[in-house]
Amino acid sequence: MTIKEKLGDRVTNQLKEDISKNTFRVGEKIPAEPELMKLYNVGRSTIREAVKTLVNLGVLTVKQGYGTVVNTQIADQTIDQRLRQANFEDINGVRSLLEKEIVKLASERHTPEQLVIIEGFLKARRNAIEQEQHQDCADADIAFHLAIAKASQNNVLADLYQSFAHIIRDFFNKREKPGISYFALSHHLHQQLFDAIKGRKPKQAQQIVQQILDHNY
Repeated sequence: MTIKEKLGDRVTNQLKEDISKNTFRVGEKIPAEPELMKLYNVGRSTIREAVKTLVNLGVLTVKQGYGTVVNTQIADQTIDQRLRQANFEDINGVRSLLEKEIVKLASERHTPEQLVIIEGFLKARRNAIEQEQHQDCADADIAFHLAIAKASQNNVLADLYQSFAHIIRDFFNKREKPGISYFALSHHLHQQLFDAIKGRKPKQAQQIVQQILDHNY
């Protein structure tokens, strides 16, 4: 991540926090750019980047000829909206907790039919790598992890993971779209994860998924 992107994330989070604390109230204008620049000690482009992010999320609304208005409280948003506003480190931390519990349960509870589905997506992931089909690989990767989540036999965990999986992928795509090598480098770990789940080895599955997380795969 570049310094500019880090500053943009920081200011976005500071603006969100100030909205949450009612420093900037719903229906009221936020300060003009020069004041925000002084308040957050950053340049104009960083302020514009942060404001644009919050406009896209629906937190702020630009009213032509009037200014930028707080459209909604952070607390009033859906969980999916709030997840999309969180910083990458927080999202990845919660993802780690989910993944470890999911692979543990999947190792213990999977059915033969679910193993077939998981292995099918793993093969699709490998084939897409070999054919250098980036989008197909990304889709197969998400489908592989979602199939494992469903094999946990916990619908709440599976639903939560589905939200996190797409948000994580969006984070990577916004930063720098991962090349096919990004998927190729981790494929052996995904194969090992499948083997551990198939062998009903929950501790081993958790160790492998931690390696995947440590490398942001």
